[in-house]
Amino acid sequence: MRIFEGSGVALVTPMKADGAVDYKKLEELVEWQISEGTDAIIACGTTGEASTLANDEHIAVIEAVVKKADGRVPVIAGTGVNDTQHAIELSTGAEKVGADALLIVTPYYNKASDEGLFLHYQKIAQSVKLPIILYSVASRTNMNIAPEMVKRLAEIPNVVAIKEASGNISQIAEIARIMPEDFTIYSGNDDQVLPIMALGGRGSISTIANIAPRQTHELTQALLDGDFPLAKDLQLAQLPLIHSIFFEVNPIPVKTGVGLLGKIEPNFRLPLSAAKAETVEGLKKEMTAYGLEVAK
Repeated sequence: MRIFEGSGVALVTPMKADGAVDYKKLEELVEWQISEGTDAIIACGTTGEASTLANDEHIAVIEAVVKKADGRVPVIAGTGVNDTQHAIELSTGAEKVGADALLIVTPYYNKASDEGLFLHYQKIAQSVKLPIILYSVASRTNMNIAPEMVKRLAEIPNVVAIKEASGNISQIAEIARIMPEDFTIYSGNDDQVLPIMALGGRGSISTIANIAPRQTHELTQALLDGDFPLAKDLQLAQLPLIHSIFFEVNPIPVKTGVGLLGKIEPNFRLPLSAAKAETVEGLKKEMTAYGLEVAK
């Protein structure tokens, strides 16, 4: 059984001016996402600034999302780091507070050999009973998961899916070709949802869903329904907005965009800093053109 199909949002983590997690706003975002049709919520991913959260905060954010979602949609916890033991601690903690699945990014900075990568995932998988989504995003980690390694990792019983953010459609096509039907591919790039799902992907783990959750759900649903003409129109209509949320390093623009909707105060923890003025103006322009209501 798949963890989810459709649109999963890689949720931002609201913070107060002093940097503390704003749990009230976090709960409000979860409720809004569910009401807009989002099919799954990913807590403590890259977009959620997980790398700046202390262990207790990391687990507390996951727990808050789990409690607010209350079983209405799956909650997937980002628990991947570049220290296997640390990843195990976060993964077992997420399991204890009720997460439905884990999103595990490849080791970054120290990287790993092929054998080290396999053992990293194997040790984490053996520490929990939860299903695991591999996360391949070489632009951030400098470490790709090649198709043959995906196939090997999927031999681990609870490794059931991959978030593919390599940007390499040929690689994704090869993964789709060699993997069994019950292994799920999710798009990790908002501008590639259509081609990845056309190759057999079953949804997206999305950044843009933070500001356009209903529209992103509609895009993935059109693809699940096989309505490719509608999906093409929806995907192309999103492109200018997608480009605007990557004017600067993620999640600076998209979190700023959530602030422009009036949902949160767009505060960050260093080394992330406030969006540049030109980023804000570009966001306002593209959000308005897309039909989103920017708060005055």
